[in-house]
Parts: sequence; C-alpha cells; structure tokens
Amino acid sequence: MLRYVLFDLDNTLYPPSSGLWEQIGHRINLYMMERVGIPAEEVSATRVEYLNAFGTTLNALRHYYRVDPDDFLEFVHDLPLSRYLERDPELDAMLARMELGKVVFTNSDRPHAERVLAQLGIGGHFEKIIDIRALAFVNKPEQGAYERVLQIIPAQPSECVFVEDSLVNLLPARKMGMTTVLVREGAPAAGADYQIARITDLDRVPGLIGAAGK
Repeated sequence: MLRYVLFDLDNTLYPPSSGLWEQIGHRINLYMMERVGIPAEEVSATRVEYLNAFGTTLNALRHYYRVDPDDFLEFVHDLPLSRYLERDPELDAMLARMELGKVVFTNSDRPHAERVLAQLGIGGHFEKIIDIRALAFVNKPEQGAYERVLQIIPAQPSECVFVEDSLVNLLPARKMGMTTVLVREGAPAAGADYQIARITDLDRVPGLIGAAGK
C-alpha cells in the first residue's frame, strides 16, 4: 500500500526550461573559482569528476578543501527566484488531489527548498523537507541517503513513490523496492518504473491520485 510520494526539488518540481538550475550551476562554478581557487579552465572537468565520485560538488569540496557547507549553499543559491519561477496553479491543483503524504527529498538545503516551494505556490502540500543536512550530508545516489529518508518518515520502500529528474538517483530507490518515476522529456529511458514529460503528468501514474492507500 502506497503512503508517501517523495519529490526531488530542482528540475523536478519545476522544469529545466526555467533556467534556474543552470544559474545555480554557474554559481557553483563561480564558487569553485573565487572561493576555492580552482582555475577557470579546469572547473567544468573538475565538476564532472566530483559529481561522478561524490554525487554532489559540495561533498567533493568538503572532502578535498574542507569548505564550509553553509557558505557554499548560501553562495550558490543567492539568486532572485522570481526571475525563473512563478506560481504553478496546475501543479498546486494536482498536489491537492493527491492524498498520499508528500515529502521533498533533495540534495539541496531547506532554505532553498522553502524558497522554491513558496515561489511555486505549493509549500503547504509538503509535510516534510528532507534536505542535505537532515541526511547528514550523505547525498543521493548513496544508499545511505535513501535509508535515512525511510527512517525519518518512517516508511518501508514498498510504501513510497520517488519522483526525480535524474535516472542515476532513481536506480538505488528502485533497487530498494520503491516505485520510481522519471521526469524527463524525450525518448523513454530504461531503469524507472514510469517516465513522464513534466511533473503535472504525475496524475497519470496509477495509484497516486485519490484516497491514500488506494
């Protein structure tokens, strides 16, 4: 019986076309250059290496340079969200019809998540925000992140649906027994239980809209 829907935040609850995640990426690059001292010509390749090895740039920088996570997160999210996001009445209505528990599960931090949810006008639908601090900086796709989420809720994997734009982050959840939904336009990608083009297509996934537990 399903009880919870876990939602990734960035590029999932809002579309990549908003440009927000791209701008956060620019801020990450700037941080690496200005605060850490990595040469500009090395930043792109270094970020790819960091993401492959650690799952997030932040945890790689903590490991190699002992950066202050609060300083990093404040710097990279210092953006005017109103330039990129607006209220989404369609998403708001869909979430209102979904009686399962709704949780944000993000590698970002709570302040950023709260600002994004407020800008979209959907913050009242979520009973928990499980961020990188709540995960003790064990981030997706590390299995420990998913185990921690299940402890916090609490729930069994079979009781959860996980909605993400990253297939890499969905694979551990599916292996554990969660139902997985990939939010991605284009050709179908193997590895998730369902694929939808945009978050408001989620009501097409069986069992999510209507009374909890159905």
